[in-house]
Amino acid sequence: MDEPAPPPPPLSGWGRTWRVLLALTVSLMLWTLVAERQSDAMRTVELAMALPAFALAACRRRWPLAVAVATALLSTVFSLATGPALLATVSLATRRRWNEIVPVAVLGIAAGMTWNQVQPLDPRDPWPIDLALNAALVSGMCAWGMYIGSRRELVWSLRQRAERAEAEQELRVTGARDAERARIAREMHDVLAHRISQISMHAGALSFREDLSAEEMRAGAGAIRERAHEALSDLRGVLGVLRGEVLDSPQPTYDDLPALVAEARLAGLTVDLDDRLADREPVPEAVGRTLYRIVQEGLTNARKHAPGSTVTVALSGSPEAGVTACLSNPVGFGTSATPGAGVGLVGLRERAELRGGHLSHGREGATFVLRGWIPWAR
Repeated sequence: MDEPAPPPPPLSGWGRTWRVLLALTVSLMLWTLVAERQSDAMRTVELAMALPAFALAACRRRWPLAVAVATALLSTVFSLATGPALLATVSLATRRRWNEIVPVAVLGIAAGMTWNQVQPLDPRDPWPIDLALNAALVSGMCAWGMYIGSRRELVWSLRQRAERAEAEQELRVTGARDAERARIAREMHDVLAHRISQISMHAGALSFREDLSAEEMRAGAGAIRERAHEALSDLRGVLGVLRGEVLDSPQPTYDDLPALVAEARLAGLTVDLDDRLADREPVPEAVGRTLYRIVQEGLTNARKHAPGSTVTVALSGSPEAGVTACLSNPVGFGTSATPGAGVGLVGLRERAELRGGHLSHGREGATFVLRGWIPWAR
């Protein structure tokens, strides 16, 4: 209850009008009960003090405690100040602060008792009855104000919660969209690096071979042109992803591995494939896609850093043990002439970890080994 209440909502023109009219009605009803016994001078003062009382009530939202105290003090003598005093008390109670409500409520009851002594409605009424009536009136106004404040706080908290949920949902959607774009771009990066390494391999072969016939030169140039066309198409896909376009090309799976190995052999790489997954149940699509990327990156690295070497690809696993891919090739001599970003293996490790697996790579003697494990999960 003592926590700061949310800011009160702004009042419309009609909201201000009916509050003033209600306070004026209460003041006039009370004043008409005692106006006949007042002198002309008292009536004049009464009417004169009504204006500052209502002016103070108009400022109750800016200075709630000060206005409630001031109007309560005015209502000890002037009947027309009773309506503004009750309005200020209700407004103060909407803040739901006991350290403000209790003193103002006591002051309001005291003001009512004082007014009964200054301008008694019926001198024969015993003071306990007057005290009970004043306490009931002030308590009712405070309870009404606290109910309004509680309802305002509830509506405000629900609105804040809805706005927060909407903002969080927007952030989640944005994050998911960015993650999907990054995933697609990573897929396209793997494919593009593979295509470029093939172009480099064919171009290197043409530059070093001096015994090729014209027909073989044309075939080699045609292969380079075909790989360049495929690389250009992949690059267009990457740019489309960055522009927010939807990638509709099919993603590779485990069933595409034989074609990948055949393509590497056609490019001049010797690949020894030991696939022990072929006789088992179908490999899940997500697992097969990750497995394809691991093999593809391993062949690309071997083609770049150890051209002409023999790459051993061993695939094994089961639904209980998961899938293990191990690629090994002799360590090449020198550095690759094909430029690269150097993030292929980093992206593979992230991909494997996202699938719940792990990836390791490094030299084991004179052999470079790339080893990955992925859980068998659909």
